[in-house]
Amino acid sequence: MLTVLKAGGVIAQNGAVGRNSALTSSAPSRQTAGSTLLERAPYPNFKVVVLNDEVNTFQHVVDCLVKYIPAMDPDRAWSLAQQIDSDGQAVVWVGPQEQAELYHMQLGAEGLTMAPLERA
Repeated sequence: MLTVLKAGGVIAQNGAVGRNSALTSSAPSRQTAGSTLLERAPYPNFKVVVLNDEVNTFQHVVDCLVKYIPAMDPDRAWSLAQQIDSDGQAVVWVGPQEQAELYHMQLGAEGLTMAPLERA
């Protein structure tokens, strides 16, 4: 959950503002604490996109996707490899930014051609 604090203020480690304030709702919400506006919103998701190139083989792309993308099975990886070849790119994973950065880095380190991360 992303917490945005406007007009100054201090957020404790538990996300509370001040001493006894706490937000318990998981839906985006706004709450004021004196002159401070606290707005909670979910973290944005990011897309990991693999681009087509003339260097990597289908097998290498499939092996990398299965190795690094959670819950990726070989059949889905082959389908994505075919989409990369035919459409020039494919979204191989969508989720939180930190995980997206990790998968993007790992796939790129294996030699896959990666598009820059973008919000989903």
